[in-house]
Amino acid sequence: MATTKTAQRQAQAREEYNAFLAVCPSRQLLDRISDKWVVLILCALGGDAAPQGPGAPRAMRYSELARLLAGVSQKMLTQTLRSLERDGLLTRTVTPTVPVTVTYELTDLGLSLHRTTREIRYWAQAHMGEVLAHRDDYDAATS
Repeated sequence: MATTKTAQRQAQAREEYNAFLAVCPSRQLLDRISDKWVVLILCALGGDAAPQGPGAPRAMRYSELARLLAGVSQKMLTQTLRSLERDGLLTRTVTPTVPVTVTYELTDLGLSLHRTTREIRYWAQAHMGEVLAHRDDYDAATS
């Protein structure tokens, strides 16, 4: 009986959340997770930034993330971390030390998204040369 209820909920969710509809709330989520800082934060917390190659997901301090994500402003990093925490993709843990220690770690939901963002990042890195060549060809043909 539980299987029927699960199947019904899944079917209802497919009907309710259609990103092709302008009013669908999943568009907001797509907008959030397609942001470069979100992708890079998920990859960093997922263990992809280790010098020896992809490792296990791990908790990171704010300052570690700030150093790792070249070019991110303090304001943007803070806003992005808050939004990911609000969406349940990561947890923020405050340890009462002097100074206070704050760490961020992916939740199970965040880990499931991390697997997808890792592949997108790999694809971008692997195909950037081709994309740049196409841009050059396009720019030459249109100028």
